[in-house]
Amino acid sequence: MDHQGEFRRAALEMGIPDDEISRFSRHLRLSIGLFGGSGGSPAGQFGGLPRLPVGMKWPSAGGIPLPFLFSVDCGALPRVDGFDLPADGTLLFFVHQERDHEDSSGRYARVVHVPDGSETAVAEPPDSACVRVRFDVCAELRAELPMWLQEGDEDWHEYWEDLDWEDMSPFQQQLFRYMEHDLPHLEELRALAHDLWPSGAGVLIGGYADDEVINSIAEQTLAGREKAGEIPAIPIAKWYSHLEEEKHRMTSEWISLARELPEYEAYCTSFVIRHDDLAAARVDKALAVTNFEAP
Repeated sequence: MDHQGEFRRAALEMGIPDDEISRFSRHLRLSIGLFGGSGGSPAGQFGGLPRLPVGMKWPSAGGIPLPFLFSVDCGALPRVDGFDLPADGTLLFFVHQERDHEDSSGRYARVVHVPDGSETAVAEPPDSACVRVRFDVCAELRAELPMWLQEGDEDWHEYWEDLDWEDMSPFQQQLFRYMEHDLPHLEELRALAHDLWPSGAGVLIGGYADDEVINSIAEQTLAGREKAGEIPAIPIAKWYSHLEEEKHRMTSEWISLARELPEYEAYCTSFVIRHDDLAAARVDKALAVTNFEAP
């Protein structure tokens, strides 16, 4: 389905200029929300036992088996332009959330793609702690925007509102001008996107990578480029501005493969991947970060 065309037609009917719709649409992404219930055909499962290729061992790290989180049937998910999920097969997500939270290496998480036609068998769990209660999930589309274009009641926006113009970094000023002058109908466009594709799902496939994850990758990238001499050393006073620019650039390079939305007093894991790795079905290249949300 032509989702961009659907959005453009609806926005034009509201009297919004075509060039402004194009500018906004460059930042609009659709993710796939997973939810339990009987609202449609099952597109995957949470918990239970996975089907692994015959002969494949249960994923582990350092001799520690990784609990099975969930799986999705790629062929049963709605197709989204710009999100090169494998056309068929099953994606299996494994993660030891407590250890992944304590260890930033990402080795305590694994994504496995099982292509259609593979000989599979229900895997025997090496430990009862690897298995959660099973329930089937259905899929629906959800509209997503980068943090700087989201609703204005977020803490990030409140922080900006407290800044005087001269206290903003050059990059913050650039984004502010863009929102103010190039997207005068931002509120209407944002509301339209969320009206067309609302979702109350707690787990999302695709869309924007979690901001904390992108922040971590951007910090490591900048530090690595400095150390390698690819860029001059960045003064501490200008580090934050450079970091914002790097994060902004990385939102086009990285995409969320799957993420659990935060819940208080619970672990939530985000899997991110580069667009080119996803397009080549190199899902083993996905990086995972687990956070613990405390009240």
